[in-house]
Amino acid sequence: MKGPGEILPELARRSGTRTALVTLERSLTYAELDELSDRVAAGLVERGVRPGQPVSLFAQNSWEWVVSYHGALKAGAVANPVNVMLTPEELTFVLADCRSAALFTSAEQAARLVELTGELPELQMVVAFGEAGRGVVSFDDLLASTGPVPRVDVDPTAACTIGYTSGTTGHPKGAVQSHRAVLWNCEMTATMHARTAEDVVVTALPAPHVYGNVVINGTFLAGGTVVLVPRFDGAQVLSLIAEHRATLFEGVPAMYAMLLAHPDLASADLTSLNRCTVGGQTIPASTVQRWEDRSGAPLIELWGMTEISGLGTTHSVHSARPTGSIGVSLPGVQVRIADLTDASRTAPPGTPGELMIRGPIVMIEYFGRPEATAEAIEADGWLHTGDIATMDEAGYVYVVDRRKDMIVTGGYNVYPAEIERVLAGHPGVAMVAAGPVADDVRGELACAYVVRVAGSQTTGPELIAYAREHLAAYKTPRLVQFVESLPATSTGKIMRRELIKSFRPVEAADGDGR
Repeated sequence: MKGPGEILPELARRSGTRTALVTLERSLTYAELDELSDRVAAGLVERGVRPGQPVSLFAQNSWEWVVSYHGALKAGAVANPVNVMLTPEELTFVLADCRSAALFTSAEQAARLVELTGELPELQMVVAFGEAGRGVVSFDDLLASTGPVPRVDVDPTAACTIGYTSGTTGHPKGAVQSHRAVLWNCEMTATMHARTAEDVVVTALPAPHVYGNVVINGTFLAGGTVVLVPRFDGAQVLSLIAEHRATLFEGVPAMYAMLLAHPDLASADLTSLNRCTVGGQTIPASTVQRWEDRSGAPLIELWGMTEISGLGTTHSVHSARPTGSIGVSLPGVQVRIADLTDASRTAPPGTPGELMIRGPIVMIEYFGRPEATAEAIEADGWLHTGDIATMDEAGYVYVVDRRKDMIVTGGYNVYPAEIERVLAGHPGVAMVAAGPVADDVRGELACAYVVRVAGSQTTGPELIAYAREHLAAYKTPRLVQFVESLPATSTGKIMRRELIKSFRPVEAADGDGR
């Protein structure tokens, strides 16, 4: 195979009658997925989409989303998966920036988004998953296309997808990935996690996210079955694991924390699970242990980012998994820990530095941003990740935290993940995130934002005292704020920079915050 667009044709030939995808609306075999995506490809070409043009997908997880993604690639287009949480203004920026030729979206969104075709001259059409209104192309009409299926000779090094970063500073940037990069990531992830045709994977990870994409297409590569949940719902996930006898569940730390706190967990049947994966953010060791104790399945940590089309490190299913490690590099990929003051120097084992990565999965560029690309990728191919990490003598990597999330208090560097790992071990804590609060004396103070376990009367002073037992004095949070929920991205990743909006200085100043 030269790229991910060839996955479905290959699996249709090998395992056409096997169930590939299960959603709440319908189930599809590999042959059916291949046929439907062929029709989408033909419909796009009939309506003027040319090879190399971006085609955007802006919708929740669904069978239509998966079909459209593969249809776009079969048409020779560049897939542009878009985070469904973007505002209209943010979406407009993305569509204009990559010069998208077509937009797939839900029927509910289509009526509003079709107006964008007037603002964006290169946007030729909006396709609706469902009933189409005026000026909107119906997805059913696209599937009814009678034209020939395009036969595209894929260049493995050419652009396959454009995935936009979260845009924490200024506008988001489009990371351009090659066909080889996306396929390589799916292949190596499937290899490390020992996926087979017997696997049934339940996932609520958003399909537009690189982790979600690798879960779906890595499972397809092995001929397994993906049970795709529209959006995370604890009760639904637990039910689907039991109903479909799932062998894998894959998610982010917040999903596992919510499942462990869910009232249905006690009666849930998780006996079919034989491994699970977790990525997106650091996860407390206590959460890993509790999930493994309850499910009986190993929880395999991984690390990745948009700029590498998915995973960069993980553990092999059959290898040792040191506590707190995100694993080793994928086959064919190099990782190292760079000195924080000189990226050309490698930090000694056990010394924190910036995690850097090199290999076939690294993006081609940030679309239309040569200066940003040069800042991110060194001349010798090493990509800056922005994550602080250490590496041991055996090559296992341990993420400390995001460099940008660091709290500087009284001249000391404090990483939120350290606070979160400790407080997550308290029996009264369901979820926790930490962030900085401005202080006239110390510059910043660490504040812990805590969602209590249902029925818990845990207090702020109690949690601060608990943290003090496990952390150096300068790392111990000085404030605790109790909240009903934590701000999260579409993947469930906690948005630490949004935490300050929940801060109530009068109530939190005493370390209680009730």
